[in-house]
Amino acid sequence: MSTQSLSSAEPIPTSSRVRQVVADYVELTKPKVQSLLLLTTVTTMEVAGDPKLSKVALACLGGYMSAGGAGAVNHWYDRDIDAQMERTASRPIPSGRVAPAAALSYGCGLAVGSFVLMWLTLNLLAASLAFAGFVGYVGVYTVWLKRRTWQNIVIGGGAGAIPPLVGWAATRGSLSWTAVYLFAIVFYWTPPHFWALSLLMKREYEKVGVPMLPVARGEEMTRQQIVLYSLLLYALTQLPFCAGAFGGIYLAASMILGIGFIFLAVRLYRRRDRTSALRLYLYSLAYLALLFGSMVADVKL
Repeated sequence: MSTQSLSSAEPIPTSSRVRQVVADYVELTKPKVQSLLLLTTVTTMEVAGDPKLSKVALACLGGYMSAGGAGAVNHWYDRDIDAQMERTASRPIPSGRVAPAAALSYGCGLAVGSFVLMWLTLNLLAASLAFAGFVGYVGVYTVWLKRRTWQNIVIGGGAGAIPPLVGWAATRGSLSWTAVYLFAIVFYWTPPHFWALSLLMKREYEKVGVPMLPVARGEEMTRQQIVLYSLLLYALTQLPFCAGAFGGIYLAASMILGIGFIFLAVRLYRRRDRTSALRLYLYSLAYLALLFGSMVADVKL
């Protein structure tokens, strides 16, 4: 027998293992979701005033740590159902690359670190609001609502609407009605955005018994609710203009973007196909980014 046949497989290089560990812990923070949250934070800060770059960076870092911590705890709590769904089976915990206890400690550590960082460098209000977002996403959405009711994303979506409040508080040290309007916009945007995705993921959620709206009440009601919320969202986005917070640039953008949202929602209701659901989901991402971008353009130009 040759010595070659007795030799073991080549070990994985240390650099590759380190890169994989880093990639796994970054994935636990759900960076794709974070990008839109940070966008609403930064744009709100620009609307609220003229913050220094260092303050914006600290708000983004603290916000990322808090939301990322919530994402990591969500990975820990949902590891049982993640292992059963094709889309999530390769995540760090169900795949065995990260131990559940390590993910839980990591997530809680990020949340505590975020609170301390923002309290010491920004203000207590911004730190408290960011921590409230963590508690809302973990305690209210993940643990309490997600597996119990189709209203999970309606009520639990409030956690994802916190970043504008954090951005406003970080800039001014207080809140105002404009900040509340921005919170409400993200709050009412969340259900139709997520329900469009849940139509695409219905079989996965059904498989693990998570009562997302298409599973609990059917696709027909889901499409009806998407149309209803798109109309409510359009009406809500006009309030900041009516209140004098923004001017013509924002008004034009909110009307055009809102009509586009309603058009795609109605088309989804009529066509009842996956392509229409995907188009609405992708449009909703661009919608929120462009809407908040138009707020900055309105106050800066």
